[in-house]
Amino acid sequence: MIELLIMGGPVMICIAIASVVACGVFLNKVFHFHRAHIDTRKFVAGVKNVLKKKSYVEAVTICSETPGPVSEVVKSGVLKHESPDDVIRKSMERAASYEVPRLEKDINMLISIAYVTPMLGFLGTVIGLMKVFIKIQEMGGVISMGDIAGGVWEALICSAAGLVVAIPAFVGYNYLQNRVQTFVVDMERSAAEIADLLTSKEDEYEIPSYGQD
Repeated sequence: MIELLIMGGPVMICIAIASVVACGVFLNKVFHFHRAHIDTRKFVAGVKNVLKKKSYVEAVTICSETPGPVSEVVKSGVLKHESPDDVIRKSMERAASYEVPRLEKDINMLISIAYVTPMLGFLGTVIGLMKVFIKIQEMGGVISMGDIAGGVWEALICSAAGLVVAIPAFVGYNYLQNRVQTFVVDMERSAAEIADLLTSKEDEYEIPSYGQD
């Protein structure tokens, strides 16, 4: 591997750095998303059951103890339970607008790397071919394959390395964007359910008492 980096020339250093950054960003976001992932249906059902008992403090506690953006959005609505309908919904929308950029943070670096590394590879190819023609000119047109092998190797290695880094970076970007969209859908669905419950009339979600005539 080190031998290939040396044969690829100085451009390979830039491509190698880009690959390390891409791996770091992807692994960091995967770990972050894994920690933020929850069973949304179970969480929302638990919060709704508590809200039906008017235990707002307990509902906030559940949200605070649950990781991820969904719980933050729901908590913002529960904290405004005494406010008018539009205030509750706007509070949850505002919380979601804060959470989405946090989810998308650093993901665009992957698409930038996916676009830039093939161009770096092409730059390395051009530099390698320039070295080949310079060598041909120096030798007066009488050359052997060994004389130009270094330049050809540099051109091929840089082209291949650029694609090897760009393709996984692009795939990783799409994967992470799909995860973000999943979180967004969960936030919207959960916010709608909680908002509907909080803004409904009290007698619509009071727990009925049994055994009384």
